[in-house]
Amino acid sequence: MRAVVLGTLSVCTVLAAWEYIGRQQGTAIAAVAPPPSVFLSSLAESSFKVGLGSQAVPIWQAVMSSLFRVMCGMAISFVAAVVTGVCMGMSRTVTMLISPILRLMAPIAPIAWIPIAIVVFGINNFTAMFIVFMGVYFILTIATLAEIERLPPEYHIIAENLGAPTWKRWVFVVFPAVLPGVFGLLRINFIAAWMAVLVAEMIGLRDGLGTIIMMGRNLFNSQLIMFGMLVIGLCGFLIDVVLKTIGKYVFWWRV
Repeated sequence: MRAVVLGTLSVCTVLAAWEYIGRQQGTAIAAVAPPPSVFLSSLAESSFKVGLGSQAVPIWQAVMSSLFRVMCGMAISFVAAVVTGVCMGMSRTVTMLISPILRLMAPIAPIAWIPIAIVVFGINNFTAMFIVFMGVYFILTIATLAEIERLPPEYHIIAENLGAPTWKRWVFVVFPAVLPGVFGLLRINFIAAWMAVLVAEMIGLRDGLGTIIMMGRNLFNSQLIMFGMLVIGLCGFLIDVVLKTIGKYVFWWRV
């Protein structure tokens, strides 16, 4: 409860300072960062729709489009990373073959894949999901392998002594043991995935929160830009809370 109160207080303090500074006429900050009351009231007059004429879409539609892309990309990368990591853990030969590729590809920034994604997929949802996938998959795979390697050998010994064959040891012992740790790293990498999908939306997609930022830039509309930034931050915070809750209650067996 104390954390909630202090967190709310800190956010309200920042918003109040933003409101005060933004209302100081004649300052550079007021020109590029209008206060929340100004751009929120302006957007309220248009029923919180962004765009021009008949192409204007409700803000909730932009939010859902971005959430769909990032969650699909993260879900696919999570499943693929765990499967790849387990396969590597079961075979030393597979590890020696794949590990150099993973460590070579992992440092590449997700946005570097945008030109390739556009050529392969065009400008659509698959492009954004692919960029999210490439930004998360390699790191999660390396993390899965690390979780497997740090697993106490006693787990395997006890399962073997109880008569469990190899496939049962991996399915019922190793797999559940590594999932919480990998999911925790997925939550940490969510911020990178969130930024990647927003950048992907700025390259030409017709909806999404990244598109709002680009539209504001093209129209020289600082109010739209600040509103987009506010919604992006709020959505990112809420998704992080959801992922934290999932990690706490779904993977409850983590020690």
